[in-house]
Formats: sequence, structure tokens, C-alpha cells
Amino acid sequence: MRLPSGLRALGHRDYRLFWSGQLVSQTGRWMQSVGQAWLVLELTDSPLRLGIVNSLQWAPILLLSFLAGALADRLPKRQLLLGTQVALMLPALSIAALIWAGSIQYWHVVLMAVVTGIANTLDMPARQSMVVELVGRDDLMNAIALNSAVFNAARVVGPAAAGLLIARYGTGIAFFLNGVTFLPVVTALLAMQVETGPRPRPGPMTDEITAGLRYALASPVISLLLSLILIVSVFVVNHNVLVPLVARDVLHQEVGGFGFLMAALGAGALLGAILLAQHGQGRPPLAALVAAAIVTSTGILSLAVVREVWLAAVLLFVTGAAQILFMASCNTTLQIAAPDELRGRVMSLYTLAFAGMSPFGAFLIGSIAEGFGTRTACAVGGGLGLVCVVALSGRWLLRHGGARGADSVLIGTRPTPREGGRP
Repeated sequence: MRLPSGLRALGHRDYRLFWSGQLVSQTGRWMQSVGQAWLVLELTDSPLRLGIVNSLQWAPILLLSFLAGALADRLPKRQLLLGTQVALMLPALSIAALIWAGSIQYWHVVLMAVVTGIANTLDMPARQSMVVELVGRDDLMNAIALNSAVFNAARVVGPAAAGLLIARYGTGIAFFLNGVTFLPVVTALLAMQVETGPRPRPGPMTDEITAGLRYALASPVISLLLSLILIVSVFVVNHNVLVPLVARDVLHQEVGGFGFLMAALGAGALLGAILLAQHGQGRPPLAALVAAAIVTSTGILSLAVVREVWLAAVLLFVTGAAQILFMASCNTTLQIAAPDELRGRVMSLYTLAFAGMSPFGAFLIGSIAEGFGTRTACAVGGGLGLVCVVALSGRWLLRHGGARGADSVLIGTRPTPREGGRP
């Protein structure tokens, strides 16, 4: 049966298994995200401590992402992912048990955040770089868009379900259900027929890491996109800190209102993913990437003046759509630009720029909110993101002769990679 163009990546059996497992698991992850944020506020009533937990959850990426990228290029990706799924499942079930036993403390959440962060650090480069091995380059953009659709459909269902379930059964249910939803992912990985194996790596791993860094710095495309991702990650994409604070302190909502706002963010992102899935083969133009980053920053900036729940939901819907267009387009362009032997390391830099910088952003936004209020935190984060994106993009476009010249650089020849420092 011929699939619609927007679903063509699902024609690949192993990708279809991988995608189906993620469909369940991502919903559980977003339920836990809501549960974790609300649990910290219940235990501490501190925006700063909420920011600290989010910082610690992503700090391992900052420290270990280069190693994770090299491992993704060296080890069988399927076996690596099986290990990370188990490592993500056990802390979630442990926190649920502690909550139901009445023994949960703030330091338990901190420890879970660190363990989860380490597992995610190893998981992300392998999962990102495995997609092209499952579908090929021609269907890569469609596969990434479908991954984004799953991720953001979960952002709609997960927070909304979490808000209702937590209000009725307490925060433990969110952690328990997240732990259970890793089982379909493990089952899908075990059922795959194609082994995403490593390439021979005779040299030391330090040389491989150096080769990946050298390639990224030498490529105008990759260095620009990583810089834009870093800016958006640090200043703009701090939803797990900002949205619960906006819901509670600005709009005076309970956990149900928080879940509704997170669902609005996810609904917008889902729409963005669906639009991207309909995009033809190839990569999006540079102007679309920059415009999406500008809209994302403006959406967070606008939260500084919002006073109504419905208006906050609309702003978060638009922000979610723009954010996924930006991130998924950057992901596609990076994977198409990177050679096969360096893709894991390039995607580890993507992970570092996006998730590894989150600790700084979460701590910054949490500190500003604690000292000056939530509205100020929204204004500072969105405003700095907007200024930096415009300045960096304008400078890059001037150097490369405008948008048309810049796009010619995006599709031009790429620097020859050197493995282990050797030609």
C-alpha cells in the first residue's frame, strides 16, 4: 500500500517500529515533566530550586556530550539505546514508589534528575543519528518531522493527562506511568531486523572527538546553526521553568491550568511538525530557520505582559509551532550536511547546544524569576534571545552575500572530514 507523502518514512519497517515505540514513551515523559515540576514546587515552593533541578537534569550533557557522540559513532546504536531506556525507566519507578510511601524529599528528585540526565546524554546522539540509517537521506526530513509529530502530540496529551491525574491521584502517578511506557520502546528495539552497527575505530577516542569538533568549526553551515540553537536554548526554551511559574504566580492557576498551558504549547508544536512533514525532500531555506527562531523568542517575550489564560495559551501555541519548525529544520540540515562517519559527533554537538546549555538557561531564568518576578524573567529571556538571533543572523548574511548567497553556502561543498587527525 502506497503511503501519503507526509507518512512516507513509515514505509521502512524498522523505522515504523522505532516510531511506534516513541509514540507511547514520549507521552509518559511529558507526564513526568509536569509531575516533576509540580512536585518540586510542592516540596520547596521555590522557583530557584525548580531551576536547579532542571539545570542538573541537563548538566551531564554539558560534560559528556562529546564522549556520547563518539560512542554513538563507535558502538552499535540499537544496543546503546536498549541500555539507555532501562536507565531512564528505573529512576521514574523509584520516585513513584517514594512518593506513594510518603518518603519523597527534594534530594531524591535532584538525584533522579542527574541519573536521567546521564542516560539522556548517551541516548540523544545515538537516537538522532540512527534515524538516517533506518530511512536513508531521501526520507530523512519526513522521518524527523514524524518524530517531532510524536514528540509534540505527546506534549498535548501528556501534560493535559498529567494535570487531571495528578489532581486526582497525586504526582506519583505521572512518574509511574512514565516508567511503564519505556516497555514499548524496548520491545520495538528488540524487534528490529537491521542492525545499526559501528564503523571500525582503530584510533583513540580523543582523536575522534577532535575530528568532529574540527569538522563542525570548519563548516559555515554547522557553526551557524549550532550558534542559533545555543542562543534559543539558553534564553528562550525554558518552558519547564517558565510555564509553571506563569501558571501559578501570574495567572493564579492550579495544576490543571498548568497542564492546559503545556498542552497548548504542545499543540502548536504538533501543528508545526505536521506542516514540516508535508515539506518536500531536501532542507529548508535559511530564512525560514531564522524567522522561526525570531517568532519563538517573540512568543516568550510576549508572556511578560499576558494577563489572561486564553491569551497565554495562544502565545504558547504559536511559540510551540515556531520552535519545532526551527529545531526540526536545524536537525535535518545538520544530518544532511554531516558525513556518515561523523554524524554521531555532529549530533552530539546539536545535543550540547540544545540540551547541554539548558542548565545555564534554567538557572538564569529561575534566578531572575526568584529575584525580580516571573514577568521580568519572560521579558529578559525572550528579549535577549530575539536580539541575539537577529544580530547573529544579520552578521552571517552580510558575510555570505544575502539570503540567496547564504543558501548557496548551505548546499555547497562541505569540508573534508579528517578522522583521528589524519587526512
